[in-house]
Amino acid sequence: MDQFIVKPLFGGDELHWYTPSNVTLWLALTVLGVFLLLVAGTRRRAIVPSRTQSVAELAYCLVYKMVEDVTGKEGLRYFPYIMTLFMFIVFANFLGLLPMAFTTTSHIAVTAVLALLVFVGITALGFALHGMSFLRLFWVDAAPLPIRPILAVIEVISYFVRPVSHSIRLAGNMMAGHAVIKVFAAFAALAAISPVSILAITAIYALETLVAFIQAYVFTILTCVYLKDALHPHH
Repeated sequence: MDQFIVKPLFGGDELHWYTPSNVTLWLALTVLGVFLLLVAGTRRRAIVPSRTQSVAELAYCLVYKMVEDVTGKEGLRYFPYIMTLFMFIVFANFLGLLPMAFTTTSHIAVTAVLALLVFVGITALGFALHGMSFLRLFWVDAAPLPIRPILAVIEVISYFVRPVSHSIRLAGNMMAGHAVIKVFAAFAALAAISPVSILAITAIYALETLVAFIQAYVFTILTCVYLKDALHPHH
């Protein structure tokens, strides 16, 4: 699990909140990558787009369509935040696949902050838009009256579990994939099974490339689902 250890960039062993580390380095590179694609890459917009502009436009259309389909037209005003969230996670996941890189989204400290920002922001939005009637999200009108209180308790618990599942899903998938690759890499030193080990690493790496995108998509679409609950809290 050495690849997940947070280390200071400039020597020493002590870490403080202000210490530049491998995590802060790769978080900064993630932000830089998003900026280069969405801002620098689209600065010279053309009718016939360049490759960089095409990728930026595809990402824009994907997230825009996702927000519109899940939340409706009302959710489009929050599109900039959701687009930023998606691009940040995608770049963090893919940068973590580079040799000698650090996968920031494999750390719960990073994914928990992203999930809590979504949870707190959407909860505040729900109360801001609907006041106390936002609590009707937990009251299932379609269910028979005797079981509504039980369902309300279940709904409350599931609501507060959201940031936990939201963050652990992303961090767990990214950590698990990288750990499996490292395990197979350890067997590559054995001549008898090194061909099998190398094939396994190649296959898992290809799978991790797909997972890197899928996990960003899942995190984002769940954010849209939670946003829909804030915009339309009535069952």
